[in-house]
Amino acid sequence: MKLYNTETRTMQDVHPSSSDGRLRMYTCGPTIYNFAHIGNFRTYVFEDLLRRTLKFFGFQVVQAMNLTDVDDKTIKGAIQNKVPLKEYVEPYRIAFFEDLQTLNIEKVEFYPAATDYIPEMIGLIEKLLENGSAYRSPNGSIYFSIKSFPSYGRLSHLNLNELKVNASGDNEADEYDKENLSDFVLWKAYDPERDGEIFWESPFGKGRPGWHIECSAMAMKLLGESIDIHCGGVDNMFPHHENEIAQSECCSKVRFVHHWVHVDHLVVDHKKMSKSLGNFYTLRDLTSRGWSGSHVRYLLLSTHYRTQLNFTMQGLEAAKASLQRIEDLILRLRAIEKPGEIDPSISLFLAKADEAFKSALAQDLNVSAALAALFDLVRELNTFADQEALTHPGAQKALRLLESWDKVLGVLPLEKQEAPAHLLELLTRREAARKEKNFSESDRLRRQILESGYLIEDTPQGARLKKQ
Repeated sequence: MKLYNTETRTMQDVHPSSSDGRLRMYTCGPTIYNFAHIGNFRTYVFEDLLRRTLKFFGFQVVQAMNLTDVDDKTIKGAIQNKVPLKEYVEPYRIAFFEDLQTLNIEKVEFYPAATDYIPEMIGLIEKLLENGSAYRSPNGSIYFSIKSFPSYGRLSHLNLNELKVNASGDNEADEYDKENLSDFVLWKAYDPERDGEIFWESPFGKGRPGWHIECSAMAMKLLGESIDIHCGGVDNMFPHHENEIAQSECCSKVRFVHHWVHVDHLVVDHKKMSKSLGNFYTLRDLTSRGWSGSHVRYLLLSTHYRTQLNFTMQGLEAAKASLQRIEDLILRLRAIEKPGEIDPSISLFLAKADEAFKSALAQDLNVSAALAALFDLVRELNTFADQEALTHPGAQKALRLLESWDKVLGVLPLEKQEAPAHLLELLTRREAARKEKNFSESDRLRRQILESGYLIEDTPQGARLKKQ
């Protein structure tokens, strides 16, 4: 399997670097100061697709996704709402895991919260002070010295000579724009006006960690000093990931990350997502409008991760239609009861489809080509069914192939959706009314079923109910 490495700008083989054969992966998670938006979930769905694909190809994955519960935004929110930090972030932490479940994102091995790793962060900062990579500023905060790390900038490939150096003086912001190159804060000295009652004790005095040191401490504690894959949104490349490299390698003296993977931006109707433009969506905004987690997941994963994704309501409609096509095929395959051997041409076609699907994923997760293989399969299997070439064993083999692919995609409608018993009873009564030519009663029962959210579909095996 090959993945594009942001640092080297080349496609590289994926392989574990540790002797135990486990592939260690770190993914930047949410800052839990609010509900995550669909731009965040574009990254999280990709990271889930990557994790599932690695496992599909036989890798043993150990993954950590952090939860940032202390930074400028969470502290500001807690102070404004006059509640303790933990109390402020907890509803958003719970909501995040509910959203992961809605999108069928697999649970990973570790979800470290930053506030649980303050001692590890302090330990890293002490090392950086000892070896001269960090210094105390006049305001009492601890800063990392960029000049102590000669290869700073190797990930983002920015021309450091063209950036404004220390443009804002002491830079205490967790996030700053790409035009500002400055030593970054490792430990923020306590400021009662800014921090309220939120601080930790340390050898450097009261304060709290800077955002960048948090991820280094959690990744190194849980996965080791050198990890195989580090993922995140392209907006985190600079300064966050650049700073992670510098501070981690100055502590450990070994390469921090072997393979950097970044997900491109999500825009809405070709515009940057913004509350002021009215195009800012959380997952809950979309589900409240009737879209399912599957519709959203399908749309978010359907574009290659290194390509900008344009999110539209029309795109959701197309995702819904695509999933319906797949569900229609699945229902059709399950209904085939024709006995006999599997046609050799069908077996050959299924094998070639499987090879196309796997080959696409193995080349930098080319999900567009993988989905093309899926819909080639849908079209050809419908043709075989139309020609009555599919036997029960052949249909079952096709279903097993779809189940195998869904270990990666996590979105195919394979679960049997049985209609409620009272609606099945209405369907039975409707069929009886039709046979008796009681069309007014038949139409009344049909309307009642439709109003309950189900369609009536006539098939060679008889009428059946399908969720609208």
